Amino acid sequence: MMKRQITCLGWTTALIVTGLGAAAPADAGTVTKAAERTLVVRPGQSIQKAVDAARPGDTVLIRPGTYRQSVTVTTSGLTIRGSGARTVLTGAAKRAADACGKAGNGICVLGTSNRRIENVRIRSLTLRDYKKNGLWASHTDRLSVQRVSARDNGQWGLAQERSTRGDFRRNAARDNKDAGIFIANTVDREGGAIDTQGASISRNRLSGNRIGVTVRRVRNLTVQRNIINGNCGGVFVVGDEGNPPAGDLTVRHNVVERNNKYCPGNTRLPYIQGSGIVLTGSEETLVTRNVVRDNEGASPLSGGIVLFKSFVGARNQRNVISYNVALGNEPADLVDQDPGTNNRFIRNVCRVSKPPGLCLQP
Repeated sequence: MMKRQITCLGWTTALIVTGLGAAAPADAGTVTKAAERTLVVRPGQSIQKAVDAARPGDTVLIRPGTYRQSVTVTTSGLTIRGSGARTVLTGAAKRAADACGKAGNGICVLGTSNRRIENVRIRSLTLRDYKKNGLWASHTDRLSVQRVSARDNGQWGLAQERSTRGDFRRNAARDNKDAGIFIANTVDREGGAIDTQGASISRNRLSGNRIGVTVRRVRNLTVQRNIINGNCGGVFVVGDEGNPPAGDLTVRHNVVERNNKYCPGNTRLPYIQGSGIVLTGSEETLVTRNVVRDNEGASPLSGGIVLFKSFVGARNQRNVISYNVALGNEPADLVDQDPGTNNRFIRNVCRVSKPPGLCLQP
């Protein structure tokens, strides 16, 4: 491997070039992979210029510092990597040059209906104090977000729509005005649920948000092994009357405790306080082996694990709530106030349920 430094466009690019030694003859049809580069950005330099110059497979490495910038990614196969908690991207200047910043976002990963952005990786940095979202993604495939801190943003911490196979892992989202992590079919129009083809939200820490995790009008997604506490609500699985309906999801092995902040209602939902895991308008969702404790409130959505009829009339159907430990929740550990059909409660450890009879007593 040979490394050399060059300077261009007002920022520093470290080119890490591989494969320059003698190589064995390639078989017919073999494609030689282009050298991958690392483009280094230091405080005072433009992250966007580095991203614009990057090619698929390149890494934009952001050195420690505070960057009052926003960034738009439209190149597949790109990695944006910070240097851990010391790399901070914060609310862009009032006169942001790019549409992402003007909309109030931190990092935007943007494809189109005709051209998805694939295999983008965001790693090891902080996104804070943006007027809208820390991370916003649309029309992506296999977006991977790991070890990112998203906090004090005006809407969502980490969010995507119209996307497939997203992987949100080992992040921390706190004190965002809406969900810490949000995945939806679309945000600007109604429509049936999309198949995320196995998107995953796993091993994150979510606290102080309106809702820890919201998955809205999607199918084929897993929420697992997250620690979710101190929000107004823990996990919301949200559907509506669209077709196909939301569902075919798994919520498992999460710790959902003391989500007792108060958040006022809006046009779609009443106020939220003391909600652990809420299903509304979902079908064929498996909620299993979670620990749901001490979520307390008097909202219609309050309780440990709650099945709630959506305000547009969609019902929960054929969901399975099994092998959870739900204790100390108010008004009840398990709440089924939905007239939907074939929802099953199987061997859940709890003390109080509405209606009675849903608990396996501890």
